[in-house]
Amino acid sequence: MTDIHQTAVIAQGATIGNNVTIGAYCVVGDNVVLSDNVILKSHCVIDGHTSVGEHTVIHSFASIGSVPQDLKYTGEAGRLVIGTHNTIREYVTINIGTLGGGMLTQIGNHNLLMVGVHIGHDSIVGNHTILVNNATLAGHVHVDDYAVLGGLSAVHQFCRIGRMAMIGGMTGVEHDVIPYGTVMGNRAVLKGLNLIGLERSGLEKEKIHAVRAAYKMLFTKNDMSFDERITQTEKTYADNPQVMNIITFLKSETKRRFVMPEER
Repeated sequence: MTDIHQTAVIAQGATIGNNVTIGAYCVVGDNVVLSDNVILKSHCVIDGHTSVGEHTVIHSFASIGSVPQDLKYTGEAGRLVIGTHNTIREYVTINIGTLGGGMLTQIGNHNLLMVGVHIGHDSIVGNHTILVNNATLAGHVHVDDYAVLGGLSAVHQFCRIGRMAMIGGMTGVEHDVIPYGTVMGNRAVLKGLNLIGLERSGLEKEKIHAVRAAYKMLFTKNDMSFDERITQTEKTYADNPQVMNIITFLKSETKRRFVMPEER
């Protein structure tokens, strides 16, 4: 049932699953695996050690599995693993992993990557995320589940974007963004919580109120240090999973600082 257009160029070593559609003028490399029900629109290039999960649709002029834009890259056979049910729109570019970052770039399931999105080498993107037009991830970026990155936003290398975080359009992110946080600005400033996302997730109002109170406890300056505020918040809201997601994120090892509210 596989449908391959006569103008497509498929390398001998490529693995093509059942019911795959490959459009006109696509190029599929030697080490590519396309799982069942993958659709490639016309003029796609899928290269490198790349696997694409079931029911993923890749639109025209996307370049998937290309070599990293990293001067340290010396030709090592890094991988790109893309999960299931993803929509990858026109002109998206995704690079393979490098020796300096674990040799793996990974995209989870049910993600929407809109026009012109770039995902750099060794980045890890979770599930159910939305990257709006021309959002870009430098190398080694981690994006957790349900995060939304606005159009023309740019994330610095080694940054972490927490679960259900919201990045405003045209925002430069230089530091880690807490789970459920909303950031925006020429250089990202923490503006509050993604309350709409929390509500849409079906979370009970009482738990949302607890997250809001915990946020104020963490980010309202007082006579305690930030580490002391983290400890106090952890003790107070130990039974709230959403607050504990934030606490775990803040206590995890990182190469960056955290995006904080603007000084007043």
